[in-house]
Amino acid sequence: MSITKEHKRLNAIFDNYRAQIDSIPDDQFDETPPHGGWSYAEVYSHILQATMGATIALERCTHQSDKPNTGKANLMGKMVLLFGRFPPVKIKEPQSVSSKMPAVKISKEEARNLIIKCRKRMDEMVPFTSDKLAIRRVKHPRLGMFTAAQWFKFIRIHLAHHLKQLDRIKKDFSAA
Repeated sequence: MSITKEHKRLNAIFDNYRAQIDSIPDDQFDETPPHGGWSYAEVYSHILQATMGATIALERCTHQSDKPNTGKANLMGKMVLLFGRFPPVKIKEPQSVSSKMPAVKISKEEARNLIIKCRKRMDEMVPFTSDKLAIRRVKHPRLGMFTAAQWFKFIRIHLAHHLKQLDRIKKDFSAA
């Protein structure tokens, strides 16, 4: 896995999220879609909180202070990383995650600022992720133990996954 390629793909996804904010009507951003589910604001809240949380795990993999862990990604984690996407079924966020980082309705300005913050954080992680010493692993709530490079790739996969959710919300509003 090339961290440089992952980083370029990640930046393209951040660009996409940023561009979509401007295309979403202001009155729809925090409105619940006609058929239920998360609003645009809640999706942005979720993905940006999750990205920040994942960068903490990624960073922990690079520090020598944590004890080395030889655990591996579980079968689902290996499949997600191998195929670069989540399975084509709806998966509910683990309760352990939703209780710590609930999706809330944020403003467009908050979303823009969080995108900048997440992008900056990911840019800062690139040199550490590429380091061969970043061999420690930190547990993902559902997918097993990940190295720093695996966390980096997971962040990109997770962000790409939720772009599809934004498309579903847009279609839901258009059909109403």
